[in-house]
Amino acid sequence: MESMVNISVLRGRVVAVLMSFGLMSAPACAGEVRAAVASNFSAPMERIVALFQQESGHTVKVSLGSSGKFYTQIRGGAPFDVFLGADEAIPKRLEQEGLAVGGSRIVYAQGRLVLWSAQPGFVDAKGAVLYKDGYSKLAIADPRLAPYGMAAKETLEKMTVWNALQRKLVKGENITQTWQFVATENAELGFVALSQIMRDGKVTEGSYWLVPPGMHKPIRQGAVLLSGAKDQAATKAFLAFLKSEKAATVMRGFGYELP
Repeated sequence: MESMVNISVLRGRVVAVLMSFGLMSAPACAGEVRAAVASNFSAPMERIVALFQQESGHTVKVSLGSSGKFYTQIRGGAPFDVFLGADEAIPKRLEQEGLAVGGSRIVYAQGRLVLWSAQPGFVDAKGAVLYKDGYSKLAIADPRLAPYGMAAKETLEKMTVWNALQRKLVKGENITQTWQFVATENAELGFVALSQIMRDGKVTEGSYWLVPPGMHKPIRQGAVLLSGAKDQAATKAFLAFLKSEKAATVMRGFGYELP
């Protein structure tokens, strides 16, 4: 009986020593993160979520859409824990309105805008195709809802063709729908996110013009912890992972620049 007690005590001491040196860790309860994510970030988000879930044990449920629509839904009480926007403005507004936790806002990526066609050789390296008559439809995301759409509008205004091209514009509700217009060739060309046509550092198809940064305001994409988050610990862990080198490597592969 005495030897059994001694063995039990000894095991307890060994476990305590191992834990003190970080060789063992106490089991953590797995949580769930409900994420509202701007649709331009769908592809990298898929990879980042897989890495985060594998590393943390938490799960992430992703909803994709336009930043403007998510803002309306969050104000209406939509059950999200974290918001990953396509700009800084909406996360900042949510924070100011008390709908997000103060001090939790981060810039996780800077996006790039491209003029793209599914047809090889259709778009030239300077975007001069916009001045020509060889197309009937130009797709952009709705500037009222999507920051990439606003960046497209600013670019066309800078090129002094915004007014002249009104009859050719096809507006998507978000950047994913805009990409679909071009990918299916319902529009010969359109302004989309570089991340939608790039994989592992290479553009996968079609022809494109990478819009110079000076043509529009920077697309600094912000994320914020929402006040209604049910599992703040898991959500904070995800936001921290979003700033990790693992996540940064994924984002670079899709053409994002890091803040």
